[in-house]
This record gives sequence, structure tokens and C-alpha cells, in this order.
Amino acid sequence: MKTGKLSPKPIIIVSKCLTFAACRYNGLMINSETVEVLKKHVDFIPVCPEVEIGLGIPRQPIRITKEKDTVRLVQPSAGLDVTKIMHDFSRKYLDGIKESDGFLLKSRSPSCGVKDVKFYAGPEQNVPLGKAQGFFGKAVLERFPEAAIEDEARLENFSIREHFFTKLFTLADLRRVAASGQMKELVSFHSRNKYLLMAYSQAKLKVLGNIVANQENKDFPGIVSEYKAEFSSALSHAPKHTSHINALMHTLGYFSEKISSGEKQYFLDSLQDYRNGKLPLSVPQSLIRSWIVRFNEAYLKDQTFFRPYPQELTEIADSGKGRKY
Repeated sequence: MKTGKLSPKPIIIVSKCLTFAACRYNGLMINSETVEVLKKHVDFIPVCPEVEIGLGIPRQPIRITKEKDTVRLVQPSAGLDVTKIMHDFSRKYLDGIKESDGFLLKSRSPSCGVKDVKFYAGPEQNVPLGKAQGFFGKAVLERFPEAAIEDEARLENFSIREHFFTKLFTLADLRRVAASGQMKELVSFHSRNKYLLMAYSQAKLKVLGNIVANQENKDFPGIVSEYKAEFSSALSHAPKHTSHINALMHTLGYFSEKISSGEKQYFLDSLQDYRNGKLPLSVPQSLIRSWIVRFNEAYLKDQTFFRPYPQELTEIADSGKGRKY
């Protein structure tokens, strides 16, 4: 669907145990359909923080403890406190990353987890006090707030997966725009993301439009840096399904006088199923795409809203858990 210059593959830092190496604490590797399909479309950079700090394979589990206000990362069986070495590794590793569009990390891992990681009152306690972020995962969130960041377990849900892929591939395209050094490329990027931004945040669409207008005649590096921060903020959370429906209804207006009443009703029925969490967003989007081709609608052809990432990625099986953000 999308025309114009070819965007670079997204660059993703990934937990090495997710199909790349048998490096989990128990010496096993995690199978992930999402990661396997993504391998054709992205450049992965695998890392295992626990192995990098010298813990072996297999190894006794580590855990997060919180005693008063002190949070530590420990290996109870060996009496090891690896808090400082993990902090040092995370800082050094993340500071060394030159380019990255996203992170795909192991869920619930004391090192890599970005949420839902159990923590305990002490090394020998068996009942968790609550849930937090892993040490490396937390460092990622703090160091790369603009990136697309998820864990593999949440990506089993199609709504969360659609959001992650959308942000990942649009950020990779924006990275190409920034590297071009050309204002016309940023203007083009903004134009073809109009309906995507409408679905995510109409307020941010207006803000970004003002940045591109560049009334103050700022230099390109400053403009694109400001644009990236606001664009990433616009895509920081998955939009409500009602916002997506609003954007789809706007695009339906291009064809409402050209399609049959039966086609229109079928589209509206698919929107209702999407609203009820029975269909992914890609289904009503595909109907609009078919009319874009059929009626050769030039402006909508380039809109990333209708295919923000490769078609093959829409075919990954869903967990059946429904819409959840």
C-alpha cells in the first residue's frame, strides 16, 4: 500500500532466551511465534543481562527483594547480591546503543521484565509482596522512553501486538526521515501518518502539524528531534477502539457514494465486531484498503493507518484474551 522510499528495518533489542539461545536460568529457550515471524522483518540484537554479568547456564534463580526502601537483586542460593553489577551492566550496555526503535523483553524476568515482576521481603521469603519492573527492564524504560517496548507474553494479545508493531515500524520510518536531513521528508512523513495520528490523538496531530509548519524557522535537527518526542508521546499508549473507529469512519467518507449499500453495511458490521473485541483492527482496515485500490484513491494510498507494518504480521495467532491495554 505505502509508496515512497523504503524504510529501514526496525532495530529491536531482544531478550536472548526468546528463540535465540537456551540461556534461561533452567537452561531452556522460550519459543515465540511473534519473534519467529518478526525475524524476517526486523534486525534483532539479542542480549541476556544475567549471562552478561557472569551468571552461568543453567543457574539458580535470582529475585528482587525490597526491605524498607532498599531494592536489591539477589541470588538466594549462593548468597549473592548482584544489584550493583546489574545496574552497571545496564547503564553501560544501554549507553552503547547507537540506534534502536524498540525492545522486546522476557516477561516477569527479575532482570528483563518491564512489569509484573514479583518482589519479596527478603531472599528467603516465599510469598511475594507485589509486582515491579526488572532491573534491566526498568533501565530500558528510563533510558529509552520514546521507544516501542513490550514483553513477549503481552504480545500474544492482538490489540497490544497491533499497537507495538505500529509504533515500532513508524519509529523506524521516522529514523530514516531524521537521517535524510530533509524537511520535505518530514512533511511527507507527517502527511502519510495523518489518519494514524487521528486515531491515536487528535490533539497531538495538531501539535505535530504546528511543528512541521516551522513558523520559527528552526534548523532541521531541532525540528525532527522535537517532532520525534511528540510523535512518540502520541503513540505512547494504544488508542481507544472508539478513536480508531472515528478515523475509519472519516475514511469511509471517501467511498460512501461509490460502494453498494451491502458493502457499506458489511463494513459497519465489521466495525461493530471490532468495537466488541471480536475482530482485530486489521479487518475493517483491510476493507478500506480494498476500496482504496478499487477506486484508486490517491491520498489514502500512502496512509500508514491502513498498513503500518507488514501484512504477514497480522496473521499471528491471538491468545483469545480479547482487547487489553
